[in-house]
Amino acid sequence: MREFTARFATAEEIENWDKHVTANPHGGNMLQSAAYASVKNGHGWSARFLVLESTGTASYNLVLEKKFPVLGRLWYLIKGPDLNAVDDLKPALEACASFARNRKLNVFTIKVEPDIVASPEVQAQLAAAGLVKAPNIQSNDSTALLDISAPESQVLRAISSRARNAIRRAEREGCEVVQQPQGPETYRALYDLMADTVNAKGSMPLRSLEYYTRFWDEFCNRGQGSFFFVYEDGKPSVGAFVINYGSKATYKDGGSTQNRKQYGDSHLVQWAAIRRMQELGCTEYDFCGTPPASQIKDKTHSLYGMGMFKTSFTKTVTDFVGCYDYVLAPVRHAMWVRGAERIFRRLETARTGRQFY
Repeated sequence: MREFTARFATAEEIENWDKHVTANPHGGNMLQSAAYASVKNGHGWSARFLVLESTGTASYNLVLEKKFPVLGRLWYLIKGPDLNAVDDLKPALEACASFARNRKLNVFTIKVEPDIVASPEVQAQLAAAGLVKAPNIQSNDSTALLDISAPESQVLRAISSRARNAIRRAEREGCEVVQQPQGPETYRALYDLMADTVNAKGSMPLRSLEYYTRFWDEFCNRGQGSFFFVYEDGKPSVGAFVINYGSKATYKDGGSTQNRKQYGDSHLVQWAAIRRMQELGCTEYDFCGTPPASQIKDKTHSLYGMGMFKTSFTKTVTDFVGCYDYVLAPVRHAMWVRGAERIFRRLETARTGRQFY
């Protein structure tokens, strides 16, 4: 078993944070980025930049920190830690715990959600490492991933015939995808489409326009975000925001009007985004959220419709292990899971109108 040490990043490392994160063993994640750290910092969370080191290698991980009366600090290693193997998780978290105690940071629990593919064997290893399963937080703990490393023609042949036919028909019938620049008009257009989808299907909660404006600004200002739209009768009818972060592309936000006339427009938007992400050097496209593999055909699942659309591009649903708690203070963690978390979530939502996580 490898040994790890933990420390906070230097000013130089924070200045070049994305370069370090995208060099992590699994290429990092856009939710570990400098842009996302800026979105969350001061909006209910404090961003901390943590470095895990072992025998000449380093893993750079964003920590979201929140402080509570009596309990102390909660650390949330969002989509991390990013490590070479599941066997590294226990010593890495032991290093985190030792660092937090030595610095007297009063951390009672470390939430982790490494992008490790779930299996009975892996889940047994996590339990043996002292990790306690917690409710999942992120929408892409189950997701559809498409390999886009091959040339465009090969990627098109790899997707389902249904998706290919939809793309080709939309093109034949004159449907056109337009990339729009960042800015209030673009943000309002996509937000309205997202609201339309949520109102019609109730699939996911929608944050405020203010939140999305900040989110989209932070990624676009770093050259890491693109907007794609199609129009019907002169108005936006389908829209998508896609993030390019290192070698990974993520279909983060999207929406559409209901009862559209243009067939295949949603598929064409995704195909245009995939081609653009290839141009930007991405080799993987994350459709960002489906039902778990075992429930992909369950029509009662809230993400059923999204899952059917996304798996028309790639049949395989990848289930990651999701969220776990690494407990540093058992009594305070017990208070957290037995009611304190629920109370603090309700209080914050009532006070700020924001989602807790």
